[in-house]
Amino acid sequence: METISGTNCNIYFGTTGYETLASILLPSKYSKLFILVDENTSQHCLPHFLSNLATEIEIEIIELEAGEIHKNIATCTEVWGALSELGADRKSILLNLGGGVISDLGGFVACTFKRGIDFINIPTTLLAMVDASVGGKNGIDLDHLKNQIGIIREPKAVLIDTHFLESLPQNEMRSGLAEMLKHGLIHDASYWNKFKNLNDLNTNHLEVLIHQSIQIKNEIVSMDLREENIRKTLNFGHTLGHAIESYFLEENSQITLLHGEAIAVGMILESYLSKEKGLLSNDEYQEIKYIINDVFERVSFSNEAIQKIIELLDYDKKNEFGTIQFVLLEGIGKSIINQTIDNSLIYKAFDDYKM
Repeated sequence: METISGTNCNIYFGTTGYETLASILLPSKYSKLFILVDENTSQHCLPHFLSNLATEIEIEIIELEAGEIHKNIATCTEVWGALSELGADRKSILLNLGGGVISDLGGFVACTFKRGIDFINIPTTLLAMVDASVGGKNGIDLDHLKNQIGIIREPKAVLIDTHFLESLPQNEMRSGLAEMLKHGLIHDASYWNKFKNLNDLNTNHLEVLIHQSIQIKNEIVSMDLREENIRKTLNFGHTLGHAIESYFLEENSQITLLHGEAIAVGMILESYLSKEKGLLSNDEYQEIKYIINDVFERVSFSNEAIQKIIELLDYDKKNEFGTIQFVLLEGIGKSIINQTIDNSLIYKAFDDYKM
């Protein structure tokens, strides 16, 4: 796959990526190399990665427990402490080998350790490949509230190796698919149309779709790194989706939704809001609802849950001047930012989702 060039960071693929990584990781540039993994990527991904890694720099492995519940300041403190104990200095580099949690948290740790060391993202999940590893957003959760603490700074490079997807569970694959669907809905109708017959897609198709999805995100990020305008469109489905995800993280009695599973619900709900605002036709809304529901299982919401989810919108990081900001669709392939919605309409969106 052809390298994707960003403003400050390039995304490399497969063999070319490992060759480029070798040219970056030279003893003359870096004093020590740290690889951040979780318990899953340590077992399933690290051996393959190390077998393809060519460097003479001393390597140290830092392993974390897996899961969104560990994406917090306490885990950061553990990693900062491990880096210090293992002799990291300002010329060290951190390689984040994992999914969205490792990419987000590892980037944040690197940006703040000794006021910033270089880092490289090697995503191992579909979600991380098309979303978390690209764009320079690094951060952690504050209790159950998603991505409340963070910094925008792009990695030295991103390496995409689809070999890692071979060990990925199906629910994790679907989670990443949600972000790919989103890229089509907000930016490219022709890309969205490629997902209408998912059963006809094979491995080669998937690699092309991953590359195109990253291209879409990179194009948007390159125009607006600080998220002051067009980059906000990438938040489609995330205003309600993050509130849903936070709710299920907070409620110990509930199942935990993967990020993409929550965003899938958020995209249906926010598509309904788009329809009700007269921005999206009913036919387009029904198409979006059908395709997403064909991929993802329905999630059940009690009236109490819906009320709490709406209350959580007050903590959304995209809010400005106390106003909740939505991204809505102006037809498939086009989006509009900074939209406000009455709570009464959000309740109607949940009612329609249940149908």
